[in-house]
Amino acid sequence: MTLLPAPPAGGHTLPLAGDLALHGDRTALVTTEGTISYAELARRVADTARQLGPGRRLVLLPGANTIGALVVHLAALASGHPVLLAPGDHPEAVAALTSAYDPDVVVHTGTDEWRIEERRTGSAHLFHPDLALLLSTSGSTGSPKLVRLSYDNLQANAESIASYLGIRDTDRAATTLPMHYCYGLSVIHSHLLRGAGLVLTELSVADTCFWDLFRTAHGTTLAGVPYTFDLLDRVGFAEMDLPHLRYITQAGGRLAPERVAQYVELGQQRGWDLFVMYGQTEATARMAYLPPELAAAYPGAIGVPVPGGSFALETVDEAAGLGKDVGELVYSGPNVMLGYAHTPDDLALGRTLDTLRTGDLARRTDVGLYEIVGRLGQFLKILGLRIDPRQVEATLEERHGLSVLCAGDDNGLTLAVVSKPGWDERRIRRRVIDEFGLPIRTVRVHLLIELPRLPTGKPDYQAVRALDRPDNAEVPHGGSGTDDLCALYTRILDRTDVTPASTFVGLGGDSLSYVEMSLHLEERLGHLPASWHTTPISELRTPESKTPLRTRGRSLETSIALRAVAIVCIVGSHARLFELRGGAHLLLAVAGFNFARFLLTPARRRDRLRNTGRSTGRIALPCVAWTAFAMLIGTDYDLSNLLLLHNALFPQDTGPGIHLWFVEALVYILLATLALLALPAADRAERRFPYGLPLTLVALGLLTRYELIGLPERSQITDAVTVFWLFALGWAAAKACTTPHRLLVTLAALTTVTGFFPDEPRREAFVLIGFVLLVWFPTLPSHRRINQVAGLLAASSLSIYLTHWQIYPILDGISEPLSLISALIFGIAYAKGTDHLPRKLSALARLTALRAGRPGSRCKHS
Repeated sequence: MTLLPAPPAGGHTLPLAGDLALHGDRTALVTTEGTISYAELARRVADTARQLGPGRRLVLLPGANTIGALVVHLAALASGHPVLLAPGDHPEAVAALTSAYDPDVVVHTGTDEWRIEERRTGSAHLFHPDLALLLSTSGSTGSPKLVRLSYDNLQANAESIASYLGIRDTDRAATTLPMHYCYGLSVIHSHLLRGAGLVLTELSVADTCFWDLFRTAHGTTLAGVPYTFDLLDRVGFAEMDLPHLRYITQAGGRLAPERVAQYVELGQQRGWDLFVMYGQTEATARMAYLPPELAAAYPGAIGVPVPGGSFALETVDEAAGLGKDVGELVYSGPNVMLGYAHTPDDLALGRTLDTLRTGDLARRTDVGLYEIVGRLGQFLKILGLRIDPRQVEATLEERHGLSVLCAGDDNGLTLAVVSKPGWDERRIRRRVIDEFGLPIRTVRVHLLIELPRLPTGKPDYQAVRALDRPDNAEVPHGGSGTDDLCALYTRILDRTDVTPASTFVGLGGDSLSYVEMSLHLEERLGHLPASWHTTPISELRTPESKTPLRTRGRSLETSIALRAVAIVCIVGSHARLFELRGGAHLLLAVAGFNFARFLLTPARRRDRLRNTGRSTGRIALPCVAWTAFAMLIGTDYDLSNLLLLHNALFPQDTGPGIHLWFVEALVYILLATLALLALPAADRAERRFPYGLPLTLVALGLLTRYELIGLPERSQITDAVTVFWLFALGWAAAKACTTPHRLLVTLAALTTVTGFFPDEPRREAFVLIGFVLLVWFPTLPSHRRINQVAGLLAASSLSIYLTHWQIYPILDGISEPLSLISALIFGIAYAKGTDHLPRKLSALARLTALRAGRPGSRCKHS
């Protein structure tokens, strides 16, 4: 038998994690790579427990449905180390929680490997002996407010769930929900308790590979939130042959009664049960379940308390008018949390409450089942009318078959509605007005392809509220609270998953969107915080007691200023208004600088690659579109220009075909970097040596810059191979965090730029001055109006570069200043017109995939 190290003095352990070896050679985990027995899992857990050490330490673990993450989780719980289980799919949340709680150990996990970072040998904290696990409250992903759970909480809840579900050691449950989500974690714990198997995967139920794995593993159970059932409908779940399926569980929000009835009937036809459940993170996971045999008759009920738990209904003022038998639902049981933690000092606290006030309004039916009828604090009073947004959702869904999320305040309601044939905004608004008696001006409706969701699948009401901000809204004075900034991020980045813990880089922001974001932030906050792009939104907001300073004086990010100045110099030099060349080469260095800032985030490798690919597309697609138009109007471009291959095929060409060399070079460099970082070893090297790797690439690039290796005849200053070192130099500049690092990268620039442009000292000086400013001065003093102009030019610099070749000659013979101004204005207009092109293509692709009912991908089988 595998022996775990002795538990640390003064702490307890979790029995279900320590007793894995008792299940012997039974299959514990099934993955796409094969199976792992309980004996092998117990050995890995014991080995990892020894790595974590004998003294209690706070272990921060980014949750993921991978072997590495699960092993560390079980090892910590089996050896008495409190675990802070963070959202593994939100790097910004991990960073925020690391900053807030200063963990002693941080775990970095991947699909096949994990690494333990020991930040200190002992612990910086005092722990209560019962403290086992810290989880974010429902709906939050990086807030410092955490739920404190004990070993008894975890064990009791797992035993309760295993009891009412009747989990057998022959069951195999798929991990369809995130590990850091209490519902997903409860599936893991309850099945390991009974010696059952886990189909360990991060695949979505919308992926055909998931179902191939589920069938191969003889999966017996699925868990889902309401959104999961929407996905099941889309992939044709009702027609699937799943001979081993025993039951499906549902929690994480209300599933409409008719949907419950639909799946109960389907289960009766196919031989499996549906368990509707109710719970909260504060109750470890589950508080109630609806026995399957009662689900058809009472599809709107949450059921009865779980074994070991009980409910009480307490009278509250907000229940007035809902019936004398309605009150706040209060839960008691061994799975009620110890309390909340807001700071590291709270880790030493013991139990601070014995019952859980759920905040839900409920009634008990004549047959002893509980039903939720409302939510405390969610009622709105609009022009004297008491409105429950959840009731609005339920009414539209039950009476009209509409999928709706409803948010609002005392001024009105905002509805996000999935588009449905025959239903437009006006008709939906009329239904709400008629059924709830609201004035028309208080109801706002937005039709969407799908409803905004959090990573857990729960509704994202923050994104619903943000829908009311028009795309061209002026930035309001004072709009610097967390909700205002979340709405700003939602609008500019076109994301529906923005939370207070989100960061610009974590949401996929890049050099093409940071200009607008940075200027808006400074306008709202009165200043631009250092490292704003990696700072959680909740830490950016202006304190409520303070008003942002509204002065004329502003600062401007140096990279924005350089982009604006460079593009003006490029066009002005080509229009012969003045002679100041070198702008394109400076922009290459700035591109490398921004690549490192915005795309080389702490995110997982596949996320970084996806973001880099998307950014490359946002550069290439507008170029291809404009080149096609230019060819139609008679410009001397050819197919090689359209395919961005001209400079590669004709490096010595000096005609019009070379005009697009900068875009071609940048696309080639980004694709080459993408290919490099797709290699696991290179990805690890970049994370371990963030400054050393780009310096190494600079050295490699200098081989071609100085023609030290034999290549076919190339253009010295316009070829991607010979200018790559400038991009790498900008990358290194962004990672230069110390004075010696900055000095070294500055010296490298002074040495290598000098002589690059023969007999053009002004050109070299222009590039060098810009680079030095980039390295040593993060911001420059500016003015609000200057910022607005610079922001427009910088954000449109790519489009101006693309289009100016065809625009400035139109007025060149009349007025050189006018030719410059016309080229700049046209480029800005083109940028505005093409800004959302990649997003629209992506949305179209997603819609096509959804309509097809399957994503289509290759699968790996065990």
